[in-house]
Amino acid sequence: MPSFKRLNTLTGWLVFAIAFVTYATTVERTASFWDCGEFIASSFKLQIPHPPGAPLFLLLGRIFSMLSLGDLTRVAYWVNMGSVLASAFTILFLFWTISLLAQKVLASQQAGQSKRDYTTTDSWLIIGTSAVGALTYTFSDTFWFSAVEAEVYGMSSFFTAIVVWAAFRWERIDDVASANRWLILIAYLTGLSIGVHLLNLVIVPVLALIYYFHKYPKPTFWGGVLTLVIGLVVLGIINASIPGLLGIAFAVERFFVNTLGLPFNSGTVFFAVTLLGAIAYGIVWSVRQQRPMVNTALLALTFLLIGYGSYMQVLVRASFNPPINENSPDGILNFRSYQSREQYGSRSLLYGPVFTAHPIDQKRGAPMWKKEKDKYVIFDYQPEYIYASGDEMLFPRLYSSHLNHPQLYRQMLGLAEGQKPTMIDNLRFLFTYQLNHMWWRYLMWNFAGRESDEEGAGYLMPWSSNQHVPDLLKANKARDNFYMLPFLLGLFGSIFQYVRRRHDFLVVGLLFLLTGIALQVFLNSPPSEPRERDYIYVGSFYFFAIWLGLGVMAVADVLRTFFLKFKSVTFRNEFVLGMCLLVPVMMCVKSWDNHNRDHRFHSVDFAKNMLNSCAYNGILFTEGDNDTFPLWYVQEVEGFRRDIRVCNLSLLGTEWYIQQMKRKTYESDAVPMTLEFDQFNKGKNDIVPFYEVPGVKNGIDLQQYLSLVKTNNPAIQVPLTTGEMTNILPSSVLFLPIDKKAVDQAKFVPPTLRPFMKDTLQWTLGKKDLFKPDLIMLDMIATNNWQRPIYFSSTLANDHYLNLKNYMQLEGYTYRLMPVAVPGATDGYINSDIMYTNMMHKTFWREFDNPDVYYDETYKGPPVISARIAFLRLADQLIREGKTDKARRVLDYSLKVMPDKSLPYDQVSPNYVRLLFAINDHKKALTIADTMVTRADQNLSYALRREGQFSNPNTDLYVLQAIVDACKDANQLAAATKYEAVFQKYLKVFG
Repeated sequence: MPSFKRLNTLTGWLVFAIAFVTYATTVERTASFWDCGEFIASSFKLQIPHPPGAPLFLLLGRIFSMLSLGDLTRVAYWVNMGSVLASAFTILFLFWTISLLAQKVLASQQAGQSKRDYTTTDSWLIIGTSAVGALTYTFSDTFWFSAVEAEVYGMSSFFTAIVVWAAFRWERIDDVASANRWLILIAYLTGLSIGVHLLNLVIVPVLALIYYFHKYPKPTFWGGVLTLVIGLVVLGIINASIPGLLGIAFAVERFFVNTLGLPFNSGTVFFAVTLLGAIAYGIVWSVRQQRPMVNTALLALTFLLIGYGSYMQVLVRASFNPPINENSPDGILNFRSYQSREQYGSRSLLYGPVFTAHPIDQKRGAPMWKKEKDKYVIFDYQPEYIYASGDEMLFPRLYSSHLNHPQLYRQMLGLAEGQKPTMIDNLRFLFTYQLNHMWWRYLMWNFAGRESDEEGAGYLMPWSSNQHVPDLLKANKARDNFYMLPFLLGLFGSIFQYVRRRHDFLVVGLLFLLTGIALQVFLNSPPSEPRERDYIYVGSFYFFAIWLGLGVMAVADVLRTFFLKFKSVTFRNEFVLGMCLLVPVMMCVKSWDNHNRDHRFHSVDFAKNMLNSCAYNGILFTEGDNDTFPLWYVQEVEGFRRDIRVCNLSLLGTEWYIQQMKRKTYESDAVPMTLEFDQFNKGKNDIVPFYEVPGVKNGIDLQQYLSLVKTNNPAIQVPLTTGEMTNILPSSVLFLPIDKKAVDQAKFVPPTLRPFMKDTLQWTLGKKDLFKPDLIMLDMIATNNWQRPIYFSSTLANDHYLNLKNYMQLEGYTYRLMPVAVPGATDGYINSDIMYTNMMHKTFWREFDNPDVYYDETYKGPPVISARIAFLRLADQLIREGKTDKARRVLDYSLKVMPDKSLPYDQVSPNYVRLLFAINDHKKALTIADTMVTRADQNLSYALRREGQFSNPNTDLYVLQAIVDACKDANQLAAATKYEAVFQKYLKVFG
């Protein structure tokens, strides 16, 4: 029998190998949706992603990208493999951490026994306990998801794991000098982790508690409280020191530049040299004075700063102004903004306004600086809004007035329009939504079972069955019931550790709470999110997995105590380990199909299809992550359609992004624009309020209006409560002269539409305020003069089309702005020749027809719906033009590349029935109708029994009504009667 140490080491590496093979087998071969495209592109060329950045992640990603050996289509795979390797190491250190804690539990049971002297039975119990906990976490839903894509959370988990393991490993070292080296290592790892994600800092207060329990064998309650407070203070110092030190550095920089007349960055360099010199002096002084604690603290600070030094990559690369350069943090001014995440604003935590509040006044806040000639000057002040006393409350949870959030608050809490929420409402939202829906539900996804991959899906209970469950829900690959076995093991383990090792229970419990509940309280989630946020709480699930592992020892202990037949120690432990190992095996088997991303490529194909919907040298307006990041990836990494300039409207309200649009990038020329930096700088024209002026009620020339904005002309300004002037939009009607000569030279208006071209493009924008992205878009349109094609993604929110839809031509996944309006074309009109070529010959559909490939709601949402709408609208237009054969080919092709077997019919699919009837393919139409009606019937019946809800009842009712109408229009009376009966059965209940 090998020694316990050797067995512990080898088994840890075996568990690592299992995790690595699992993740390497199921890893995505290309860029996933959400942030992955941005991170891969930024890693490949060391560019600057969204704040506060992840420089260490990018540096390591760059190394992994080199393994593609020049094959640009393999870059994404190798960057993804960086997450695979980091995640496998996370499992390794989780195994060793559970092992350390299990050894302490065993030592408490067997007083007097050497902590390194175990019997064979004890050794296997510790090893088995650690393996069950680590393997269960390996196959947990959230961690597996992050492990197989190029996101920061896999590597962030690795740093959490290695820091916690190092802290528990430090406890076992008796030699003070050696132990101090481990403390310095922990500080260095913490500094490195900042270059991946700030989430790792949450565990700092508990590290102080580990230190206290080790240094003071007889800890007291108040000693522990004081230590925890000190840990929180250290966390605050670390968290505040980054922007805080940058603030001091900027103050020194201003003094050197503005007062002493020295060049830019001289003060920053002086501050950095002085800070490092002071630390170096302190280290030397502590050695001479024989102050080991001071020396260790200063060395720890030094190594923390060395780890944080990965951010030098941001400053260096930003100075080269790469294509992806968010916030342009090339100097102390922008770098401070980048690190402070000013782009995202802030949320009230302790005291602030509720969602019904309206500002009654505002005052000047912090000054905003810019470079002007050879000095830093204040160009404006951040506004601080003042609210009435009844509009603010302590600990505000109901704070967001953005988008549809007020409506959702009212809906969740039963508040009437205009009714102010009370503190009871505030706390009810905290417990029912923020803590239950946005944390507890995610915990149970991982350790009890997930209902489905539908947005807002709940978790499964042990008695949840598939009886009366709709076929689509039953077949949902993410529907996995773990019968709460992992959760119960974790619960037993927490109780067992509380009884046996109360101090360790407190440590793990605080780690669990700080990375879960406390983090949710800090993030203060609004009532809706763009996607599920379970990945944020992966640290909380990690620490629960520690308890889960210890649950194995708990079960063995219960059997030893209460069941005589298990008095044989060897048999008892073997039985318990054998049974408990079935838990991760079960999770692996059940979860494999909904975590295997092999052969999934459509995030990249979707991006290529959108770019190929645009003519050469086009300008394409997009919105949000999934519209934009895959486009950045294919352009930056694979070099696809670099002639297209992608303009992300989510960023087009920032001065640095607008500046980047004004320069040439690859084959794409600078975007045409007349407004200068002072008109779109931070705080300038963020909102241009609508204020109708009677004299221009009939409309305003857009070019003249923009020239007035550019000169801050008083003719379009009104005073604010502060006395300052602001630009306004004086009319809801805009017009733009059309240069017919320029249009004719561009040759993009088809001959059939040329006679309808007028001298002026005139439209009603609407009586609404303009936001900065709207203003910049209008400037681009007015300045472009039809020289370059301007496109709008078909996935944009309606407001972003600026009420120009009847001037837009659908050419695939995008709308092209045209100088010709088609009356009644409220959703644009179609050029069937261009769109047929784009959709039938310039699109990519790799593995989209493969039912074995897992497509979750991210794929079944906008990517599939956009594609189906494009095909259906093209087929409809071809039928209207009498081109039935081409329409048939379009419908057949769309059903071939996006079949129901891999991508089930959705809310737009009833149109297939109508169009197939129109081309006399009644058999296929009725087949689709039968399938969709059966599913709608099952979904509504499921909702009617109140057993759950799959899909939206209104959506299912719409599907039924659309199919009934299509059958009636096609004179399919028998089918219409049958489907009508199903529709009427639910209309009274849900209608």
